[in-house]
Amino acid sequence: MRRSSFPTTVFLASILSVAPLFSPADAFAPSHRARSRRPWSATSAMASSKITIEGPPIATKPDYSSIHGPLGPFVDSLLMSLFRVKLSERLNRPSNNIRIADSNLPLNDFKGINELTYSMNSQYNNRTQVQEIAEDVLVALFPPFILDRYPSWFAMPFPDFSAKMCAWATTVGGTWLMGECAVNDVPEMENGGKNQGVLVERCRFLEESQCASICVNSCKIPTQNFFKNNMGLALTMTPDYETGECQFAFGKLPTEEEEREARETPCLARCPSSGGMRSWHDDGNGSRKEQWLEDLEELANFNEEKGATCALMGD
Repeated sequence: MRRSSFPTTVFLASILSVAPLFSPADAFAPSHRARSRRPWSATSAMASSKITIEGPPIATKPDYSSIHGPLGPFVDSLLMSLFRVKLSERLNRPSNNIRIADSNLPLNDFKGINELTYSMNSQYNNRTQVQEIAEDVLVALFPPFILDRYPSWFAMPFPDFSAKMCAWATTVGGTWLMGECAVNDVPEMENGGKNQGVLVERCRFLEESQCASICVNSCKIPTQNFFKNNMGLALTMTPDYETGECQFAFGKLPTEEEEREARETPCLARCPSSGGMRSWHDDGNGSRKEQWLEDLEELANFNEEKGATCALMGD
């Protein structure tokens, strides 16, 4: 059975439906904001020597509510609401061992997505479960005919074109989730990676969660798996926790070393769990006992033996 993923290259289906309205030449042209990021090796080298990462300064945090994709705030609001509905439906399935109710906040309030994401990560103590749930959300966003046909009609016969299309669609349909982003080149790819990347300048999803584990398990890995398993297209996402940037590389499979380094990244200094972990669902039946914020506060006992790695990364 096809499995699915979470944020970030969200709503490609919606964007593909409007793709003909845009000039292909303009669609794949890098924005003036597009630029190169520091190599992953440099980022991980700095991170590995620290117990925590400070992250970008709060004083320079963008006003994400004023940042919109090229389709405008109304479409962004619709996309956010759709994502929220699909996330809530997946977390509150009657068949779930742990059911998580929707937030009381409006559908187009980003904080509602934060609440559900925190609840998912605080109640499911197995990272693989979190990744699979997040992937399911992405699959639910796409009409079946796109997922059934995209690999054979586009990804396999036209891999470079497909990578460029997905990069463009990510900037058009994902700005509400990620913040400012632009198509860029990925020169380290064998084919030169022309217009096959997306550089997120300061990721909203990461900034609002302030948790490396949520970034890796609820976004990076599920989204990579979604594109590989359902779209027939490789994707590598490389977050930079020092700056809040994230580099997408469509058409590039992540290496084992890159994935290991992502899991071993230190916690962010402002992480709500303070890098700590305790037994979840200690009542023995996996039922929900506290509100999502209280669940996070229960994780605040810092374990120095695991201090160099985000404790929520473990199974």
